[in-house]
This record gives sequence, C-alpha cells and structure tokens, in this order.
Amino acid sequence: MKFDTHLPFSVVAMAVLSLLFPFAADWHLPLLGGALVTQIENAQALWLLFGALFTAWYIKPLSRPEGEKQFWMWAVLWWMVLLGRSTSWGRAYFPEQPHLVFRVISVTLIGGLALSLLSGPLRKDIVRRVKEVTMPVWLLAVTICTFIISDTIEHHRLLAPLFVHNPQYADLMEELYEIPFMVGLLLVTYYFMKTDKSSDQQLFPLNISMDCK
Repeated sequence: MKFDTHLPFSVVAMAVLSLLFPFAADWHLPLLGGALVTQIENAQALWLLFGALFTAWYIKPLSRPEGEKQFWMWAVLWWMVLLGRSTSWGRAYFPEQPHLVFRVISVTLIGGLALSLLSGPLRKDIVRRVKEVTMPVWLLAVTICTFIISDTIEHHRLLAPLFVHNPQYADLMEELYEIPFMVGLLLVTYYFMKTDKSSDQQLFPLNISMDCK
C-alpha cells in the first residue's frame, strides 16, 4: 500500500469547519423549528445524487477495462445506497407510499451492493487497489473521522457530549458532520478516478509507440 501525505487546502478547510461545528449551540444558531436540519438533509440528498451522476459521467465505467469496470459500477451503486439511506429509501419524500415499496428499494440496493462482491474481477480489482494504488492519507483521515463523529452523535455513544453542547442541537450536529464526510467522499472518489485516468495517459503513448513499430 502506498500513501500520499500531501495536505491539500480542502482537507484543512474541512478539518477547521469540523472543529467549529460544536460551537453552533453556543452561538445559538437558529434551528427554525427543524427547518434548518431538513434543508441540510435535502442538500445532502442532492449531493449524493450528484456524486453518483458525476462518477458515472467522469469515469464512464462501461468503457473501463475488466475489473475497473466492475469497480466503478460498484462505486456508483455505493452512492445510490448512501442516497437511499439518507432519504429513508424514499420515505422522506413519499411518506404516503406503502412500506413495502421502501423495503423493496432498500433490499434491491443493499443486495446489489453485497452480491456485486461475488464478481471475481471486482474482488481482484479491490485487492489490486489496496496493494498498488496510492491512498490520500489526510483526505481519508478527515472523511473517516467526520463519519465516525456523525455516527457517534446519531447513536448517542460515549463521546457524543464532546460534540453536542446542547441536546437540542444533536440533530443539527449529526447533519453538519455528515457534510465534510460527504464532501470528502466525493474528493476521495475523484482522487481515485484521476489516478485511473492518469494510468490511461501513461499507457497511451506506449501503445502508439508499439503501433508505429
């Protein structure tokens, strides 16, 4: 496994914002009767949808070689699963629909994610990436840490009081910490997509040289 220890400005910005979030309660940020949290959730849903569409557009999974093709289709499916989870599988926007509809959506998406791992090319590509692809250390660290903090707040774990200074702001804190997580997730995805495209550019001149011979 290789590591990229470069510290980009985006990571610093996400880390600083994450340190400031708990003070929202001390600053008496207006919750607007829950409307603020709802608007953040809506924005997050749009972001996750954008993540899926951008990944599919930028990397074009079906045009990738075997292994990479399965990996990037799996990545797009991950975005859709996260979108489904953030909207309670659609229940947040269509509460009048039967519960069975949302159950089918959740089983289909999560099942597809799990069953994808039965693909040999996908498993081989995951192993290859772990062994060969450079990992952006600080970007991954901030992304993972903000996810853990959000999960800690959501499930009222032992360290939750460190981030929730006022119980009335618990929902807001959870959503705020999901923002750098989701932004970081897209930046990590973009980092790996650029790595794959860079590999293509390195191979292309080689192919031209071989054709000329």
